[in-house]
Amino acid sequence: MLEMTREEFEELVAEALDRIPPELTRLMDNVAVFVEDEPPADDPELLGLYEGTPLTDRGEWYAGVLPDRITVYRGPTLRMCGTREEVVEETEVTVVHEIAHHFGIDDARLHALGYG
Repeated sequence: MLEMTREEFEELVAEALDRIPPELTRLMDNVAVFVEDEPPADDPELLGLYEGTPLTDRGEWYAGVLPDRITVYRGPTLRMCGTREEVVEETEVTVVHEIAHHFGIDDARLHALGYG
């Protein structure tokens, strides 16, 4: 398994977020991004997870709620990648994938776009 500290991985996630076009980040609302070492035990290969209410599903009722949560998992990403460059690329794909869920884009469309 490729070695990378949690701090280094968090920096890669931050850099991936910085590459999201500003016109999209301005539209993001009430969402926080986290890095965890491992995903839930029932899905050990999970690279990222979006939990919340997509922007497309929010209505007048949406107020006073906790932020949506995007989590990027370090362990499975490092286990599937052989080089730092692969980790950079996979982290960016994962971040874009989870942000797309925040915008209401489903897995089928993301796979079609190459963000599977």
